[in-house]
Formats: sequence, structure tokens, C-alpha cells
Amino acid sequence: MKRALLVVATAGEAMRLNALSVRGVEVQVVVSGVGPVAAALATQAALAGFGGDLVISTGIGGAFPSDGLKVGDVALASEIVQADLGAWDGEQFLPLAELGLEVAPGHTGRFACWPGVLNLGLPYGPFVTVSSVTGSEVGMQELVRRVPGALVEGMEGAGVAHAALLAGVPMTEVRGVSNFVGPRDRSAWRIGEALAALDVGLRMVLEKLAAG
Repeated sequence: MKRALLVVATAGEAMRLNALSVRGVEVQVVVSGVGPVAAALATQAALAGFGGDLVISTGIGGAFPSDGLKVGDVALASEIVQADLGAWDGEQFLPLAELGLEVAPGHTGRFACWPGVLNLGLPYGPFVTVSSVTGSEVGMQELVRRVPGALVEGMEGAGVAHAALLAGVPMTEVRGVSNFVGPRDRSAWRIGEALAALDVGLRMVLEKLAAG
């Protein structure tokens, strides 16, 4: 029996995931709270008690308008980039790699994800983690400049990835698309559609874990 730890930010997201069942996988859902620090601490504590063969940072997120995703899609991370960790030099943002700094030995805030999801046929590419949700066109374009090809913005992935890295457990991030990154328009968010798509994507990932 494989074990999968699912880390979500809110109880609302967890309600749907608590009913998730895949043969051959024991699933534990942890509500971490919002942001990378809360996610890292909750993941670390859960791994100490539950262990796990795979950690999944999950929930809803915003898609970048240029990446071809639609609201109601689900996407998988190839890597997770802690995109707002660095320094500003005037109007230029410098990531940790350019500053010669690391979040862990050999890691500058870019975390590779479990490659087992590579051939599932779902959108696959870099995810960004930020501590403040992007709310402008300028902010969105700046993130695309820092992380070309970015698919989804979330607030917890890098924290989950950091804890999983230190524990030596593979991880990935799976998010249902509820909105687009950029100017905030809550009336256009489709949380129900995003959670429905997320359910499908997570089942595919867990089935792949069970088969592996």
C-alpha cells in the first residue's frame, strides 16, 4: 500500500479531498493554512507522523493567461519556483541564484517535481509560489518574465516542496484552475469547476502512484 500526503491551504478545499479514494493508496489530507511557511511546517509535521511515498501540494490556483489553460482545467507542476524570494535592485528583481544564496544546500528556490506525472496527458509545466496573490497586469507580466512558461500561481507549493526535500520524499503540485492571474475579478472565479477538475487530476496522479 502506497501512502500519499495531500496538503491544502483551506478546509473548504479539503472537504472534497477527504472523500478521495484510490485502490492501493492510503491518502491523508492535511489543512496547512495559507502561504509557504504554514505549508512547510504542516508538511513537516505530517511527514513525521504519517510518512509518505508522495507529497502533493494541491487546491485551486490561478492560470497565466498566455499558457493556454482555461478556468476549469487541471494542471501538474514540472517544477515549483519560489518566485518572490530574492532582492530588488532598483526596479530589477534578483532571484536567489543571482545573489549566490540558497534555501537549502544546492537549492535556490526551484524545486523539481516527481516525474511520474509526466505522461498523464494533462498540462504540465512550471508553477510559481508567491506570498501575495498577483493582482495586476504588470505583476503578472513580471512573473512570466522571471519564470518563462509558468502555468499556475499558488501560495503553498514551494513550502510543501521544501519540507518534502528535507524529508527525502518525492512531491508534486496539482491545481484546479479557478481564475486567471492578473487583475482580480472575484465574480469570474469558478471554484466549483476548479475543484471538480482537481478531483479528476488527483485520481490520475494517485492511480499512477499505485501502479508504480
